[in-house]
Amino acid sequence: MDPELAAPSPETLDWITRLIRIDTTSRDSNLPLIDLVAAEVRRHGLEPVVLPNAEGTKANLIATFPAADGGTAGGIVLSGHTDVVPVDGQDWSSDPFAPEVRDRRLYGRGTCDMKAFVGAVVARLPQIAAEPLREPIHLAFSYDEEIGCVGAEDLVKDLAGRGLHPRACIVGEPTSMRVIRGHKSINVVRVDFHGVAAHSSLTPQGVNAIEYAAEFARHVRSVADRFRAEGPHDEAFDVPYTTCTVNLIEGGIAVNTVPADCSLHFEFRTIGGVDPTAVLDGFRAELERIEAAMRIENPAARVEVSVVAQAPGLDTPADAEVIALLTEWGGEPTSEKVAYGTEAGLFDQIGIPTVVCGPGDIAQAHAPDEFVALDQIAQCEALLDRVIAFARA
Repeated sequence: MDPELAAPSPETLDWITRLIRIDTTSRDSNLPLIDLVAAEVRRHGLEPVVLPNAEGTKANLIATFPAADGGTAGGIVLSGHTDVVPVDGQDWSSDPFAPEVRDRRLYGRGTCDMKAFVGAVVARLPQIAAEPLREPIHLAFSYDEEIGCVGAEDLVKDLAGRGLHPRACIVGEPTSMRVIRGHKSINVVRVDFHGVAAHSSLTPQGVNAIEYAAEFARHVRSVADRFRAEGPHDEAFDVPYTTCTVNLIEGGIAVNTVPADCSLHFEFRTIGGVDPTAVLDGFRAELERIEAAMRIENPAARVEVSVVAQAPGLDTPADAEVIALLTEWGGEPTSEKVAYGTEAGLFDQIGIPTVVCGPGDIAQAHAPDEFVALDQIAQCEALLDRVIAFARA
C-alpha cells in the first residue's frame, strides 16, 4: 500500500477525536482529559499517579505498566502534553473542538500538537496490558507545556524520585515522524522598568521608563547580532545560532506624560554549548547598569526582573542507543535539530536518553485549521506497536 494512503485504526482515531473534543486550552483546566485517561488506565488494571498543581485545577499523569516480574525500573517513557494553545482571533473552516476528517487530514485544535500522539498511546493500552512485559512502559502526560513546560517540571521530579531510570523517552511532538535528537532551550523573561512620572514639559523631573526599556531592547538586539556573527554555530539547526528577541512591550499613559512604567518581555533560545544561565546573567548585569543610571536621575526608580518560563535544550548524542532504537522502530533518521522547544530537555536533565518523534508537521501547530495527516497517525501507530513488541520480547 502507498504509505500516503495508510489510515489509522478506528480505535486510535476514536481516542484522538475524544481528546480533541475536550478543550484543554492552557488558560483552562485539563482535568476532564486527565480523568478520562486515568479511567482508561484503571480499566486495564493499573492505578495511575495523578499529580495536581498547587491550585488543584490541572494535573500530570504518570502510569507505569510493570514488567512481568513486577519490576518498574528501566523501560520506555511515552510522553506528551495535554494542553493546547488558544483559538482566539483565528479563522477556522470548522469548529476547532469538533474534529473533522477532510482530504485525508484530521482537523482540530491539538490534532498535530499533540493529541494525535497521546491518543495513539492511549489506544494501545489494551495491547500494553494484554501480555507480560519484559521491561516496563511508562506513560507521562503533562499540563501547561504551551506556557513554558510548567507541569513537566514536577512530572520529571516525580519520575526521578521513583528511581525508575528508563532506558529511553519518546516525546511525541510533531516532527513528521523524524527522530529529532536536539532542540534549543527556551528562556522567557519579563522586565518591569519603574521610573517617575512627570508632565512632559518638565522632563527633568521624571524618569522615562520607556526610554530605558528601549535602551535595553537595543542591548538585546546587540547580543543577538553578536551570536549571529560570532556563534557558536550548529549547522544542524535551520537557524544555526542562539537567538534573542524582544517580542512584547507596553508602557505610558498619555503623550504629554513622562511614563513611569514600562514592561518588556524578551526571549532567548540557546543552542548546545551556550549556557543559558550565563546568558541570563549577562542580561541581568546590563539591567543593573540601567537601574543605576535611572537612580541617578531619581533614587525611587528601579528595575524588576522575573523569569516567566524556562525549558532546557536537548542535545542527545548521535550514537545514543535511543537514536538507534527509534530508527529501528520506524522513526525516520535525520541529522536535523529543531528551533522550537519541547519538554524533552527536562527528561534528559534527569538522565533519561530522550528524542522527539511524533506525527504531524510543526508548521501546522498553533495555526488556524490545524491538522494532522492520517498517514502520519498510521506511521505513529506502527512505531508504537514496535515499541510494545520490543518491551515484550
